Amino acid sequence: MRKNDGNLFSRVEPAEPPVGFFDRIILTIKREQEQQHTRRLLFGFLFLLSISLVVTPLSGAVLANQIKGSGISYFISTALGDLGTFFALWQNFSLAILESLPIGGIIIFSLSLAIFVFTLRLFLHRKKLLWGYLRQSFA
Repeated sequence: MRKNDGNLFSRVEPAEPPVGFFDRIILTIKREQEQQHTRRLLFGFLFLLSISLVVTPLSGAVLANQIKGSGISYFISTALGDLGTFFALWQNFSLAILESLPIGGIIIFSLSLAIFVFTLRLFLHRKKLLWGYLRQSFA
């Protein structure tokens, strides 16, 4: 009986896949890769948007408090109130205004505003891709 077992399986030919089967597999794999890429892009966009929506108003408030405490408004109002004195001593006024600028607050606010603008630009640039993913995932 053992000798005949080898003959039974030698006659069986391997099954051939249907025509176009591999093409459908490749297409499915590419589609899944595109969905993963779009999903990562969507989560990155939402992450940047949430951070920028939280940080931008906070950094704006910090900048406003630093400007209020720095006395720069006093120098600017004095310069605009008495233009003759300002033009006579413009170098001193300019240096006093520059020294009283809150550089740290300006940098933090500028960075958070730049992240917000970049996120909006990314959304507008990739809007068609993101909307297609959202429609497909909820459908």
